Amino acid sequence: MAGLIRREDIDEVRARTRIDEVVSAHVTLKNAGVDSMKGLCPFHDERTPSFHVRPQAGMYHCFGCGESGDVFTFLQKMDHVTFAEAVERLAAQAGVQLRYEEGAGPDREQMGKRQRLVDMHAVALQFFREQLESPEAAIARGFLSERGFDRQAAEHFGVGFAPRSWDALGKHLRGRGYTTEEILAGGLASQGNRGGYDRFRGRLMWPIRDVAGNTIGFGARRLYEDDQGPKYLNTPDTQLYHKNQVLYGIDLAKRAIAKTKQIVVVEGYTDVMACHLAGIETAVATCGTAFGPEHIRVVRRMLSDDAAHSGEVIFTFDGDEAGRKAALKAFELDQRFVAQTFVAVEPGGLDPCDLRQQRGDEAVRELVSGRRPLFEFALTSTLAGIDLSTVEGRVRAVRAVAPVVAGIRDRSLQPHYARFVAGRIGVEVEEVTAAVRSAARRAGAPAAEGPRGRLDAGAPGSGEQLPPPAVGPHNHWGADPADPKAQVQRQALQVVLQQPGFVNARLFDRLDGSVFTVPAFRHVHEAMRAAGGVAAAAKTPQGWPERVRQNALPEVAPLVGELAVAPLPAQPGAALERYCKAVVARLFDLDMLRIAGDMHARLQQIGDSNPQEQQHILRQLQVLEANRARLRATF
Repeated sequence: MAGLIRREDIDEVRARTRIDEVVSAHVTLKNAGVDSMKGLCPFHDERTPSFHVRPQAGMYHCFGCGESGDVFTFLQKMDHVTFAEAVERLAAQAGVQLRYEEGAGPDREQMGKRQRLVDMHAVALQFFREQLESPEAAIARGFLSERGFDRQAAEHFGVGFAPRSWDALGKHLRGRGYTTEEILAGGLASQGNRGGYDRFRGRLMWPIRDVAGNTIGFGARRLYEDDQGPKYLNTPDTQLYHKNQVLYGIDLAKRAIAKTKQIVVVEGYTDVMACHLAGIETAVATCGTAFGPEHIRVVRRMLSDDAAHSGEVIFTFDGDEAGRKAALKAFELDQRFVAQTFVAVEPGGLDPCDLRQQRGDEAVRELVSGRRPLFEFALTSTLAGIDLSTVEGRVRAVRAVAPVVAGIRDRSLQPHYARFVAGRIGVEVEEVTAAVRSAARRAGAPAAEGPRGRLDAGAPGSGEQLPPPAVGPHNHWGADPADPKAQVQRQALQVVLQQPGFVNARLFDRLDGSVFTVPAFRHVHEAMRAAGGVAAAAKTPQGWPERVRQNALPEVAPLVGELAVAPLPAQPGAALERYCKAVVARLFDLDMLRIAGDMHARLQQIGDSNPQEQQHILRQLQVLEANRARLRATF
C-alpha cells in the first residue's frame, strides 16, 4: 500500500504548476491587474466574474460564493479526486517523481498496465462510434431515434454500435498493438473453447467513464430478437471497472453537481441522456446494479457531503412495485448522507426517457422540481396496501410506520411526521409518538443532532473561547468598513499571507492575538500560528497561504482565501515593499497602543498605593512611547 507523499515533493509539484494554466482548462480567465486574473466562477452560477486567481500566490478565491484554495484543492473540487490523486496527476504533468513516506508508492508496472487498458478502451470507443454510421447499425440508429435522440445527442454521449461479428473489435484492437490477454483483461472479450471472442456483439453501446473522463467500461443494450443475452450487458469487473463504484454520466455531470450541490440518480442510460438534454445536467445512473454503499461514497465526494457542505440527492424510480421497493431500500441508505434525500416518481409510472418522449423537456424538469422528501415517500409507501378502515389495520399501520419515523435522521422532523401519519391513519398522535419511541429504543437510535456545521469557535492552541466568526463573502467578516483599526488588521493579514518575506518573523510571530479586535481576523492569526508562523513561511514560502487555510476553522477558511487573493494596492518592486512594511508597522503600533492602554489602566488601579510599581510602569511607558515614535517614523 502506498504511503503518504513526501511534503517536499508536494511543494515541488506546486512550485512547478501554474494554477492559472490548470484553472484555464475549466474557466476562461482574463487579466485583472498585476498578478491577478478573473473569470466566471465554476462553483456557482453568476453573470459578473467574481472568481479571482493569483498565480504568484498559487491561490484562487471567489468573492461571490467564498470558494477558495490552491491548485490541488481546485482539482479535487472540479474533478472530485482525492488529494493524493490530484498531486499524482499534476506530478505526472510536471515531470516530478513522487516519493512516499511509507511503502514504495504506486506499483509502476501495474500503473503502466492500467494505462494500457485505459488507452485500449479509448480505441474501442472510437471503433464503436464509427460503427454507428455503418449500414448494419440502422437498427441502433432507429432505436435512438424512436426515443428522441438525434445524431448530435449520440455524439455528445459517445453512443456507438458493436457489430454482430464474433471478432470485429478483437481484430481491430490487435491491429492497434493490443494483445488478446489485454483485451480479455479489459473485459472487451470473453474466453471460449476456441479462444477469445468479442463480448459485445450486435448491441447499442454506451461508454462508462470515470470522473476524469476516461472510458473504463461499456454498457450494451440488446437490439435483435434472436439475441439470447440479457437486455443490458455491462463490462465485468476489471482492474478499471467495478460496477459497485461507477456511475454512468458522472463525467458529464460533475461540474453541474459541484455548482448546484445536487445529484439526480436515475435508473438507465437513456434516462441520463433524457435528463441532460432536458436541462437536468446532474443526472447519473448505476450500471447494472442497485444503488449501494459504494455509490454513496462516490456521491458524497461529489457533493462534498459533510456537516459544512450538504446538498440534495434525488432518486427517480419507476412508479411500479419494484420502484417502490427501490425507494424504500434507498431510505435505508439515507442515514449515510448529510445531504437531504428526495424521491421523484412520475404518477403514471413513466421513466425520464419515456416522459421526455411523450411530454417534452419541461415535463422532465417538473418531475425533478416536484421531488418529495424520501422519508415522506417511504411513509406513504409503507401505508399503501394497509386497510385503514379497521382497528386491526390501523394498529398494523402504526407498527409499520413507527420504525420509518424513528429512522428519520433529522430528529426535529420526527414530531411533524408523527402528526402526518397519525392523520393519515386516523389515530391520536400520542399513539404514533409512543410507537416511534419504542422503535427508536429497539434500534438504539442516537440522540438528536445539533445544528449542522457549527464547530467549536475556540481558537486553535488558545485557552480563550473566541466568538464564532461571521460568515459570508459580502459582510466584511464582522468588521466595520469604516473602522481604520479593522482595516489595518485586514491589510496586515493580507501582507503576511501574500508577502511574508517583507514581514519581521520574530516580531510578528510573538504578536499577541489580542491586537485583532475582529474575531474572524483573530482566527486567521491563530491559523497562521498553527501553520508555523512567518518563520515557517520564510523557510517554505511555496504553499504558505494554503497551509494557513488548512489550519483555519471551516468558517474562516474562505476568508483566508479571500485575503490571499485580494490584490494589494501597490505595484511590484520598491513601492510594494514600502507598503507591506508600513502596513505591518501600523499593526505593531496598534499592539503597542493596546499595551500602553493596559499600563495606564494598571496605573489607575494602583494609584499611590505602590510607588515602586508605579515608577516601574512609568519607565515602561516611556520606553514604549519611544519605540512607537521610531516605528511611526517608518510610515
